[in-house]
Amino acid sequence: MDFRRQVFTVDLLERYAAKGHGVITCMASGNDVIVLGTSTGWLIRHDFGVGDSYDIDLSSGRGDQSIHRVFVDPGGSHCIASVVGNGISDTYYMHAKWPKPRVLAKLRGLVVNTVAWNRQQITEASTREVILGTENGQLHEIAVDEKDKREKYIKFLFELSELPEAFEGLQMETASLNIGTRYYVMAVTPTRLYSFTGIGSLETVFASYVERAVHFMELPGEIPNSELHFFIKQRRAVHFAWLSGAGIYHGGLNFGAQNRSPNGDENFVENKALLDYSKLSDGGEVVKPSSIALSEFHFLLLIGNRVKVVNRISEQIVEELQFDQSSESASKGIIGLSIDASAGLFYAYDENSIFQVSVTDEGRDMWKVYLDLKEYAAALANCSDPFQRDQVYLEQAEAAFSSRDFFRAASFFAKINYALSFEEITLKFISIGEQDALRTFLLRKLDNLVKDDKFQIMMISTWATELYLDKINRLLLEDDSPANRNSEYQSICMEFRAFLSDSKDVLDEATTMKLLESYGRVDELVYFASLKEQHEIVVHHYIQLGEAKRALDVLQKPGVPVDLQYKFAPDLIMLDAYETVESWMTRKDLNPRKLIPAMMSYSSEPHAKNETHEVIKYLEFCVHRLQNEDPGVHNLLLSLYAKKEDDGALLRFLQCKFGKGRSTGPDFFYDPKYALRLCLKEKRMRACVHIYSMMFMHEEAVALALQVDPELAMAEADKVEDDEDLRKKLWLMVAKHVVEQEKGTKRDNIRKAIAFLKETDGLLKIEDILPFFPDFALIDDFKEAICSSLEDYNMQIEKLKEEMNDATHGADNIRNDISALAQRYTVVERDEECGVCRRVILAAGVDHRMTRGYTTIGPMAPFYVFPCGHAFHAQCLVAHVTKCTDQNQAEHILELQKQLTLMSVEPKDGVNGGLNGDDSSVAPIDKIRSQLDDAIASECPFCGDLMISEISKPFVLPDESYLVSSWEIMSKNVGSEKGISFVV
Repeated sequence: MDFRRQVFTVDLLERYAAKGHGVITCMASGNDVIVLGTSTGWLIRHDFGVGDSYDIDLSSGRGDQSIHRVFVDPGGSHCIASVVGNGISDTYYMHAKWPKPRVLAKLRGLVVNTVAWNRQQITEASTREVILGTENGQLHEIAVDEKDKREKYIKFLFELSELPEAFEGLQMETASLNIGTRYYVMAVTPTRLYSFTGIGSLETVFASYVERAVHFMELPGEIPNSELHFFIKQRRAVHFAWLSGAGIYHGGLNFGAQNRSPNGDENFVENKALLDYSKLSDGGEVVKPSSIALSEFHFLLLIGNRVKVVNRISEQIVEELQFDQSSESASKGIIGLSIDASAGLFYAYDENSIFQVSVTDEGRDMWKVYLDLKEYAAALANCSDPFQRDQVYLEQAEAAFSSRDFFRAASFFAKINYALSFEEITLKFISIGEQDALRTFLLRKLDNLVKDDKFQIMMISTWATELYLDKINRLLLEDDSPANRNSEYQSICMEFRAFLSDSKDVLDEATTMKLLESYGRVDELVYFASLKEQHEIVVHHYIQLGEAKRALDVLQKPGVPVDLQYKFAPDLIMLDAYETVESWMTRKDLNPRKLIPAMMSYSSEPHAKNETHEVIKYLEFCVHRLQNEDPGVHNLLLSLYAKKEDDGALLRFLQCKFGKGRSTGPDFFYDPKYALRLCLKEKRMRACVHIYSMMFMHEEAVALALQVDPELAMAEADKVEDDEDLRKKLWLMVAKHVVEQEKGTKRDNIRKAIAFLKETDGLLKIEDILPFFPDFALIDDFKEAICSSLEDYNMQIEKLKEEMNDATHGADNIRNDISALAQRYTVVERDEECGVCRRVILAAGVDHRMTRGYTTIGPMAPFYVFPCGHAFHAQCLVAHVTKCTDQNQAEHILELQKQLTLMSVEPKDGVNGGLNGDDSSVAPIDKIRSQLDDAIASECPFCGDLMISEISKPFVLPDESYLVSSWEIMSKNVGSEKGISFVV
């Protein structure tokens, strides 16, 4: 241990803590609160957290009673004190906020030696369940709420009957479960340690021990003061210590354990041990401690006036603490120790003073302790820096190395960073020839290196690669028969591949490939190339092996450059055309033009008659599915079709209009001239006919078709529709061929020629084909055809005559209608009323301003009379039509009326204008009058479409007459412009 730096230090906290109220008899602490009990019955409370202190007299001023025990909860709020004297014993409860304590009357006569607080559930306002242990071996439960100013209840729980002894120590833990709260209680007497556990309430738990045996540990022996302490870490007890007559009984606590003791009770104590007092005497007289305090790793034992600090793991004394006592207290010595678990402090006290024992870095040397005990996991858990961990790993590694467990030693050596150099460790394995362990060391070292050590990682990875290759070669040399290669060889190969996969980003690509190549590991070379995305190497390797499918799978992977598809296309399509084309068809990013060399190479090879031509399949896919427009692709497909025996596919291809439906561009994308040359070369005459026709070379098409099939020639001739002369010329070519090719008798030839004329649908006549017959042909042979032709001419002449007569009669009728229209008139009765205003049409005295633009009829206003008999004043008709028609038509009518009025206004300078002025204005006025008449008088408003459209409009109710007025006002405003008003 490092004695230059003490873990535990003692400081005088209060010299005269009793404040003149006798001498200190007991002490308790919690959360920076210390409560002292004195020999005269006074309680003195020091709150170092707030710097407060006060004292209370529990002996009622008699001074003949002393404080036997005092207890403070971990929060420092609740206090229980036991007072004895003159044969009387009382127990008091006091809260930090109360001005005076309260006596627990039900406990009068009982001496309380120990208290167990419910640390998990206690609060400042309530004690919750508290267990009290008494001098006569009884356990009681109490609970106090601060607001009630009194105890809630006091219950008897348990009494020792087999061996009645005083309870000297008591501790309690709880755990919340789904079915309730589980209680764990430990209690000690001078010779026994009892444990109780159960689910429910404390009363239920202890009541269950009426029918079952109590679990206890008995350690006989004399002890001045038996004590029980729990060490609390994160509000949970983790280990305990019992100061017994035989020694210090201690162990771990596991309240989740379900280990049952032989008597059926759950045992929550683990790793039990007994520290014999003889280890504390250094060979001299054995002196038993008078008090004990428990820390995480140590026991603080009060022996005489000194505190010996004993490591509870190694059971060795590590420090001795001495106290600066006053002269009057030195003779009495230190009375006891107290623990403040909340603050992590320890206290010692004598009759007058309080001493504070502070802890600094208690676990700093625990790694050494555990290391000496070869408890490596615990040692590592207590290491505080890398150097300490290196020492632990080094000892583990040396131990494994000594026992020839080289692989385990390699794992521990790999974790060392400072204690040994990398070179020293590797030389250890090299010197003994342990290549496999060396490889393991390198692999584990890689796991422990940080990513920033890139160069070191690369070097170690490369070394490990070479060791793997050496191992594989050694296994091959041991057994060179492939059939007999053992599982170790397969395992190491798989392990090596996994290593390459994990290290692909840190290995130098060129160096690694050279290593793999030098050892002849082609499979691993290809595997590493694929990991490094060197796809060209991988694909080339698979092609060399003839495995086209695997090569294509590599090319299909995401991220593989598409240029590799074009580079290896010739080899792949020759190796496996079907798989290659299927692979191409799964991708839409390929440019078929760049695959043409590979496809041409494949097409140049001979193929079986019934074999599916894979290139044609792919080109059809490009043309029809991908709608490829590349002329080279179309030309190649056309050339392959032309070489097939059956020209059906070629003709279908030529007839397809791939650009159909587009606003611009051709209907086909192949070169027609190239197609024509190719088809002529391959003697695909029907295709040539189609191409001629497509190029609008109809004469050549028909001429070539006549060599193949007259029916085809007829079809080609019939395709011309917009050029009658050309169409007739083509049919004449066909007719000449038909006449010249007939080899039968003359009458049969003439009969066939006449039948051919019928197929032309009247385009050709007998006179058109007569020149094609020999000069010595007799007219009698054509008699029927000539007569038929003359009859057709006569019928056409008669039809023309009828049409001329019909036209003459029509012209006469039109002339008669014009003459009758000039004499048309109608009779207007004297009392005839206007259909709108209901005033007499022929009434005089009308405002002549209304007559501008109309023919004047004396003093009467202008009016309209319709054939149906309805009559309207001109202005009334305008107003009615404007009101009933749509807005656009109404605005048009008002605009025409406005123009007509402006053109009819007399000029102010006296010069006549309008109808009586210059004749040049007459024509525009008549034109406007005609437009206005068309707009308002094209039909009677009461009998025409205008009235029909009124059906869908709602009637105007009497109380809605204001709407009509509003409309009239609006109409007037619509017809107003530049101060000129029109009455609508």
